[in-house]
Amino acid sequence: MKDPFSDTINSRLWQEQATPGNPFAAEVCRASGYDVYGDLLGKASYVEYLYLLFKRERPAPQLARAFQILAIALANPGPRDPSVHAAMATGASGTPAAASLIAALGCGAGSYGGGREVLLAMQAFEQRGTDLAAWTEALADPPVPTRTQVWPEPQQPAGFETYSSASARPTRQTLALLAATLPDGRCAWLEQQRAALEAAAGHGLAMTAVSAAALLDLGFCPDEGEMLSLLLRLPGAAAHALEQKQQGFRQFPFFHLDLQDDPKRAQP
Repeated sequence: MKDPFSDTINSRLWQEQATPGNPFAAEVCRASGYDVYGDLLGKASYVEYLYLLFKRERPAPQLARAFQILAIALANPGPRDPSVHAAMATGASGTPAAASLIAALGCGAGSYGGGREVLLAMQAFEQRGTDLAAWTEALADPPVPTRTQVWPEPQQPAGFETYSSASARPTRQTLALLAATLPDGRCAWLEQQRAALEAAAGHGLAMTAVSAAALLDLGFCPDEGEMLSLLLRLPGAAAHALEQKQQGFRQFPFFHLDLQDDPKRAQP
C-alpha cells in the first residue's frame, strides 16, 4: 500500500537541499529563497531575519528600525507583568527552563495585557482605521461580551490600561519613537489622538495598543501580531526566571493587591 503521507517539505517559507547519505540533515537551508547559512548569517540582523520568516521578504530599512524599537520595548515587560512574574515563580521553585517559558506564555497569552489583547486591538484598528469619530463611538459604547471565545472578555477596551486612567511613561516613550520612525502610519495617528482616545475610553493607553499599531504599520496581520507579541516578550521572562532561581523563594516579590471582594474590607 502506498504511504498516503509525503516526506517532502511543502513550504513557501522554507526550502531545503538534502545532504547526500544523511536524511536527518539539510545541506542548504533557504528562507524565502535566501541561503540562511550562506547569505544571511553574519549579514542580516535578528529582526530582519524574523521579519523575513513571517513576511517572506526583506524589510525596508525604516521598517527594520521600527521593528527593532518594538522588539526592545517588548523584550522585558518587567516583574510586575503577569507573564514575567509567572516565570519568576517557576524559577524560584527550581523547575526546568521550559516550565518558565511555558508559564510566561500562558500568563502572557490572554486578553489582559497579553497576546490576545494585541490581536483584538489590531482588529479594532482594521475596523475603525484612523477615524477618530468611529473610535470615540466604539469606546463610549463597547459591544456586549458574547462569551463565545476561549478567552475571558476584558473589562476595558482592548489596547487600554486595566486599572489606570493614564498611560505609563514607557508606553508614551515607545509610541513617540515609533511615531517619529513611521510618521505616516497608525503609530503617528495614535500619538496625535492619544488624549482624545483616553478620554473616550476612561482608561490610559496601554503598550498593547502601541504594539498593535506598530505591528500593523509593519505589515503584519492580527494572527501574526498575536504570535509575535508572545515571542518578543520571552527574553525578559527567561532572564528574570534565571535570576530568581539564584535568589530563591525568600526574595520573591509579592506585590500588594487591593482586592475588591476581600471579606476583610467589610469588617470595621
